[in-house]
Order: sequence, then C-alpha cells, then structure tokens
Amino acid sequence: MSLRLTRTVTIGGIRIGGKEPVRIQSMTNTRTEDTEATISQIRALTDEGCEIVRCAVPDLRAAEALRVIKKEITIPLVADIHFDYRLALSAIESGVDKVRINPGNIGSREKVRAVAEAAKQHGIPIRIGVNSGSLEKSLLQKYGGVTAEGLAESAVRQAEILEEEGFSDIVVSIKSSDVQLCVKACEILAEQTDYPQHIGVTEAGTPYEGTIKSAVGLGILLHEGIGSTIRVSLTGDPVEEIRAAKSILRAAGLRRNGIEVVSCPTCGRTRIDLISLAEQVTEMVKDMPLDLKVAVMGCAVNGPGEAREADIGIAGGDGEGILIRKGEIVRKMPEGQLLSALREELEHWEK
Repeated sequence: MSLRLTRTVTIGGIRIGGKEPVRIQSMTNTRTEDTEATISQIRALTDEGCEIVRCAVPDLRAAEALRVIKKEITIPLVADIHFDYRLALSAIESGVDKVRINPGNIGSREKVRAVAEAAKQHGIPIRIGVNSGSLEKSLLQKYGGVTAEGLAESAVRQAEILEEEGFSDIVVSIKSSDVQLCVKACEILAEQTDYPQHIGVTEAGTPYEGTIKSAVGLGILLHEGIGSTIRVSLTGDPVEEIRAAKSILRAAGLRRNGIEVVSCPTCGRTRIDLISLAEQVTEMVKDMPLDLKVAVMGCAVNGPGEAREADIGIAGGDGEGILIRKGEIVRKMPEGQLLSALREELEHWEK
C-alpha cells in the first residue's frame, strides 16, 4: 500500500501526512480535571504505542488541567472541544499541541476566527472534526439527512473558512458509526482536498464488535491510501484501542511494531492443545521488543510449510512438535517443551 500525498502538519514535534507513517491516536476516558488519573492513563497508552492523545474539554476546569497534564507526558496532546469556543482558547493557552473543533456546534464564523487566530499565534494545527451526529442543519436540509456528500461538504466548508482567515495548518476527520457512510465520505474528501485525514469509525462498539467494524472501515481507506492518523474507537479501556490499531496497521502492511503471532484455526487433525499454546505465546511475546512474525501451527499437513513463512515458528504433531527458524527445522521435541524452546529462541534473537 502507498499513502496518498497530502500536505504535512506538525503536532507537537510529530509530523503527519506527506510521506510520514500512519500515526496511532487514542483518547482518554478519565475526567480530564483529574490530572493524576489522566496522566496515568496517558502514560499507559504511551507504553502501549500511542503516538498522539486527545482529552475531552467539557469545561474550564478541564481546559486549565491540560497545562498540568502537558508537563507530565511525552506525546502530543490534543484538546477536544465542543460548543464553547472559549474552551478552545483556554486549551491553547494551556499549551496543547492541537485543538479539535466541530463545525456543526462551535458557533459563528467570528468564534471560529478567534480560535484560528489563537492557534496561528501559538503555532499549532486545528483538526476539523465532522461527525454524522452533529451535521449542520443547513446540510441536513440540503441533502435530506446525513449523507457522505453532506459530511464531506461540511468539512470542506469549514476548511475554507479557516483558509480565508489565513490559516492552513489543518487536519480533517469525518466519522460515522456507519462504516460504508464513513468510508464514502472520506473518499470524497480525499478527492477534493489534500488535507491530512484522521480516520476512524466512531462509536464502533465493544472491543470485539468495534475492532471488526474498525478493521473493515480503516482497512478499505488505508488500502486506498487514505489516512494520516487512525483511532480505533472502542467502548472500554483505551489501551485496547492501541493494540487493535497496531494490528490493523500491521495487517495492512503499513507498520511492523512488535511481534505478530499467526496461528492456524485448528481442525480434526490437531493433536496438541493448540488453542492454549497460541494464547500462551501471544501473552509471552506481547512486551518483547522485536519486529517478527511468529507462527503457531497445529498439524503436520500445512503447519511446517506455513511456519516456514514466519521468522520463527512451532508446529505440532501427535503430542510433539518442531521448532522452525527462518525456514529451517531446528529440532523436534515433546509438546510440553515447545513454549519454553520458543521463548529461549526469542530471548536470544539478534535484533
């Protein structure tokens, strides 16, 4: 896959768009004014691989708390603003690296102009966030409801206002819980503008359902070269969003970070406890700082051949198995030794 060439935007020292890699974002679900809890969560997200984090700013206390939070984290901080443009101004003064506003609810042009002037003065970008749930009334009337065309027009219209105010450091996102609607709107926007897009299926759902919906939507867009940053929106611990995003980017061929475990689905030929073994391998390797593909296969029919396609792998037989490294069988051993043998190989793997 190759990404479409967009303009480049810098967020707290991290460049997005252009030829930069797709960046992973998430959003805290703590109360932002609870700085201790918010900082703790951001650090956990950072450890998992989050590269940009967003915090909700529902009131002035939250906006002012961003000043404390910013000093204690190492990744760019984005303020999420709805309704009150004054909160955006306060967040900017608190030192955030980007603000996100929604054209459907931020208010008059004068208010948008004030935010643009403040952002320009502080040298930070603005992300225009358009959601299907808050599309402007004029566009709802024009298109007879929420449509991909209406969502794209909303984003373009707001970007044009910023451009007319002399502000061009713009990121755009269009989100919907409807996967096909979301994809189509992002496609339209990509054809009409060269802004970096932050992509994601909003309100995707619980970790299981939400990951599937996000993988479908993001997979289509990434395959088309659309998307400079991504978020997998899940109802749950935001750390799960990072894990899902990394897996999606890895499956899309856009990033290798961490060990990828591939395992067969099992069938009637399986004679070892492959399900348990695959789960143990996945848990064992999750914090290993290696970029590898590890195969866990369950039978003698396809297992050895498929394991050879990985950097290292194990394949089971009848209560026993083999260890394969870079396509070559290293040794044969009882089933009970497969996990420890794999661990030893990985611990001594040359980076």
